[in-house]
Amino acid sequence: MIVPRVLAAMLLSASLGGCASPTTGVGYYWQSVTGHLQLMRAARPVQTWIDDEQTPAALRSRLATAQRIREFAAHELALPDNASYRRYADLQRRAAVYNVVAAPALELSLNTWCFPVVGCVGYRGYYSEADARAFADSLPRELDVAIYPVPAYSTLGWMNWAGGDPLLNTFIGYPEGELARIVFHELAHQVVYAKNDTMFNESFATAVERLGGARWLSQQAGEQAKAEYATFDARRREFRALTLAARARLQAIYTDPTLDDAAKLRQKMATMSHFRQEYEATKQRWGGYPGYDAWVARANNAMFATQAAYDELVPGFEALFEREGRDFARFYDAVRALSKQPMDERHAQLKRMAAAALKTAATLPDPNL
Repeated sequence: MIVPRVLAAMLLSASLGGCASPTTGVGYYWQSVTGHLQLMRAARPVQTWIDDEQTPAALRSRLATAQRIREFAAHELALPDNASYRRYADLQRRAAVYNVVAAPALELSLNTWCFPVVGCVGYRGYYSEADARAFADSLPRELDVAIYPVPAYSTLGWMNWAGGDPLLNTFIGYPEGELARIVFHELAHQVVYAKNDTMFNESFATAVERLGGARWLSQQAGEQAKAEYATFDARRREFRALTLAARARLQAIYTDPTLDDAAKLRQKMATMSHFRQEYEATKQRWGGYPGYDAWVARANNAMFATQAAYDELVPGFEALFEREGRDFARFYDAVRALSKQPMDERHAQLKRMAAAALKTAATLPDPNL
């Protein structure tokens, strides 16, 4: 995830924003700059934490693993070798920021908010959950609105001069494979950024995390870490399939020209009810694993549209990676070239590549036969 950080805007906010509301205007920048500065002040070099006798043994071990992941990112995945993720901070809270997302009642498209330099994105991030809720409550009632916790974000490398983006307590305890993926995802945002195109940026970072995570697990992880991650990822894949199916049903309803708005709303409610029933059945097969309960509780158009931003173009990026010989440096160059094209064209190219890859895969013999 990307949080807008523009130094000039920071300085302007710091000089003007003291008494403004954190949900609007200058006040939003004020909470942004102060929240990030607090995060940066809490961060210390990883080696300092490791050497500190007061650091719990489990955290010390996980920080050492995180540094191995960081070196792997630079040397094996050609991700930036800079200050980011070489420090650690305990924020004493469950999320780095809280995102507010919104979508129309009968559309799977995110409302956007625009910022200097970085352009428009489909969310607003708050360091305080209370501020996020206040902003969400201020939005028009006809919108589908959701708030969700975000464990990590990227400053696009703009803050590397000040120590870079740190490792955080909000994700350091993730299974090893997932910890690797989140570091790879956030570093990928420092490689390519397309202004005003959340879907392109997040799908690219998701592709890097999946490709890099698979390589980490195959080359570096022990058997226990692989088994732990396999269980975690199997549940995630099954949940993603559920949400993709629900998203497709909702999209069909919203674009059906034979339905009026009242009928669409009725069918939307029925689809959401069916989705939650399917999830409960799936959860029972998982032995009651509650990891996606919060997502399902807040599920609405905004959440489904947010998920689309993170995975809609991933198959195209994966096909591009294959086209570039599974070479990360060449892949990044190709993505940079794509990012310079108009948004509609780069999306179309990625979808064509995904469709071609799927067609090719369908013609290959089944190795299990």
